[in-house]
Amino acid sequence: MVSTCPRWFVCLGVSAMLLVAAAGCAIQIGQVGDARELYYRGQAELAVEQLDKLLPRAGKDADVICLDLATAQLFAGYPQRAEQRLREVRDRFDYLEQKDLTEAALSYVLDDNQRAYAGEDYEKVLIRVMLALANLMGDGGDAEAYSLQVTAKQRQIIETGASPGEENPKAAYQRVAVGAYLHGVLREATHGNYDDAERAFATVVSWQPGFSAGGFDLERVRQGRHSAPGNGVLYLFAFVGRGPYKREASEVPTSAAMLIADRILSTIGKHSLPPTLAPIKVPQVVRSENQVDRVLVSLGGQPAGTTDTVTDVGQLAVQQYQAIYPHVLGRAVARRAVKKAAVYAVKEQIDGLSGWGSLALDVAGVVWEATESADTRCWTLLPDTIQVLRLELPAGEHTLGLRPCRGQIPVGGESRFTVGIEDGRNCYALACFPDAKMAGQVLVSGR
Repeated sequence: MVSTCPRWFVCLGVSAMLLVAAAGCAIQIGQVGDARELYYRGQAELAVEQLDKLLPRAGKDADVICLDLATAQLFAGYPQRAEQRLREVRDRFDYLEQKDLTEAALSYVLDDNQRAYAGEDYEKVLIRVMLALANLMGDGGDAEAYSLQVTAKQRQIIETGASPGEENPKAAYQRVAVGAYLHGVLREATHGNYDDAERAFATVVSWQPGFSAGGFDLERVRQGRHSAPGNGVLYLFAFVGRGPYKREASEVPTSAAMLIADRILSTIGKHSLPPTLAPIKVPQVVRSENQVDRVLVSLGGQPAGTTDTVTDVGQLAVQQYQAIYPHVLGRAVARRAVKKAAVYAVKEQIDGLSGWGSLALDVAGVVWEATESADTRCWTLLPDTIQVLRLELPAGEHTLGLRPCRGQIPVGGESRFTVGIEDGRNCYALACFPDAKMAGQVLVSGR
């Protein structure tokens, strides 16, 4: 009688390899959540320290941590450091748009967490927005170039979203209007490029029709009037609410996802879709529940206005992700099919495999699939909305107050800051209210 031990040894060895591979896919980030909570509680400086300590062991999560770190640095009062971090991540995301075949193959064996995080489309655009605002808080020399990059990146993402013979899912993307708004503001500030400013503000009105100040901006530049003699302008930008995040969900594949998966499988090898598939784990982008939706601004103790949404980050993130969601599902379906095919292939390679040996491989395959997790990495310190208020003020020093509100009801205390207004010139301020408490400090340009 021939011993079956060698076959059992092979089966157990293959099972062990599958388990080790699956276990290796989990990346522990440590105390990232704690650092984010510090930021939300207004302790941006401590959040910077904690996130900075995590970077050396972040691995493939380094860039997504850098995005949160740059946000915390900005509102801790270090706009130049934030700008440098954002530039580095922007450039790496651009590089990662060139597909890494090794990482792509590994992600089909394990999951997308094995790939270096390359950013969602909305994040790639909003990096440019953050760069423009961070630069404005410094010397402002590159702010206009960054504002143009916002629109250019959106165009590039949409144009490259089409595959031959398929409808482009990114053609329906909601646009980020704040880039065009910044461009219009900066062109108007020259007192001589009102045509450029008019085109920019017209774009804002088209992309963000709910932005009530857009019509007034458009009318003002058509008249060629920046401000009255002796006055200057303060632009207060506010990051309001906690931004969108990703969570893991179990989904039954749709017919559209199955079709996309079949196309993926045809490009990576001789695999076919199984007739049925259990629910698969995928990431979903969702909006945060927020207690603040605007900021009340006071001047000299009297109400001066409330901020207005120029870009709804939460809405556009969810809308953009829904547009590509069938492709997200399709990729997950293809991954499941590749794993099943791998188990079948091992069985075929082992001649005379016993029933117990076959069962061992089946169990290993189930564990392999069960240990897969959805890639929920994202830029979590983004705001829910980017808002702005334009105030024309007499030249001189002014003290303003900011109070977070929900509707017309204040939900937090007042934060005060001082600005110096110059005749015929712009001044810029930036604040963040993820909750009832301001994160960090109010930044003012030129300081």
